Order: sequence, then C-alpha cells, then structure tokens
Amino acid sequence: YIQALLYDVQFQEEREGSSYRKKLEEIARTEGAEVLHERLKKVDPESAEAIHKNNVKRVIRALEYYEETGRPISVHNKEQRENESPYNFLYIVLTMDRKKLYARINRRVDQMAEQGLAEEVTGLHEEGWFPFFEGKCSKEEVIEQIKKDTRHFAKRQLTWFRRERDVQMIDKDQFATESDIVEEIIRLAKEKGIL
Repeated sequence: YIQALLYDVQFQEEREGSSYRKKLEEIARTEGAEVLHERLKKVDPESAEAIHKNNVKRVIRALEYYEETGRPISVHNKEQRENESPYNFLYIVLTMDRKKLYARINRRVDQMAEQGLAEEVTGLHEEGWFPFFEGKCSKEEVIEQIKKDTRHFAKRQLTWFRRERDVQMIDKDQFATESDIVEEIIRLAKEKGIL
C-alpha cells in the first residue's frame, strides 16, 4: 500500500477462484507448502527467496502471476519499484534498540495474556481456527511462542522498511523525549520543503 500511494505502483487484479489457484491450494493442503515453494523456486527464484515458504497465499499469487503472464512476478515488482513519485513526501520509520523493542513486545504479550488473550483464543479455537491449542502445549509455551513470533515479525518489518527507497529511519533511542522526535520530523519536513 505504501508503494501504491507513493510511487503509483500498480497491483495486478486478482481473479476470484481461478481453477489454477484452486489446484495450487489443493497441492498446499495435500502435499504441503514446501512443494509449492519449490515450484516457485523453479520459475521465480528471486520471489522464492523473498517469500517465506509458509506464506502460501503469496506463493500461490506469485505462481498464478507466472501462469497468467509467463513472467516472474519479481520482474513486475522490480519494474513497479522504478516508478518515480509524483509527491514531495517524507517517509519516516521509527526504530529503537532491538533489545528494548523485544522487551516491549514481551511486556505487551504478557499484558495481553493478563487481559484475556487465552479466553479470546479459546473462543477462536472452539470455532476450529487454532488446532495447535489442542492440548499439545502449555499456556506458558503458547505465550512464549507468541512473543517469539511477534519479535520475528518486528524484525521482518524493519528489514522490509530498510530496503525501501527514500525512507528516513529515526532511532528513537537517539532522542531524550518524544517531543524531540517530533522536532526532528519537523526539521526533516522543512528540509524537504514540505513545511
């Protein structure tokens, strides 16, 4: 969405329920996500490198794009990234020391657990969404897994933002207060002629 807004990146329309997509979904269900990912490696190694094998939806979309166009989706994405922005913008990502970030994530997950996360998840489990909650691990193990998964997600987000062109990373740890961060953003906006 950021790419679409800033650089007028065009996303391919997804056709609902194509027979090829259904075939790929069936392969993922019966043979596993890894089989699909191996197919993607053969036709688009660059996308296979960028898309995690368990992200079945994106793997299927990349294979679908290749099937529809005969071109790797990574080529399409590269072409779209070359678009120039019609806007004068300031693209800021706030960062902080990883240990502090992970400690905040851990505190937030603990807080969610105290405020009824288990009950909420139990409700979802009863609707058939989370088969891993079938007594195969303890509540503490689930909480630790959520923390780990959230930390990994935060790391992937930062990696993604660092690859973005025109991004201005601001390390929160370099500022004494949030007001100082706001002042820095205002300074950068003035420097770019936005303010």
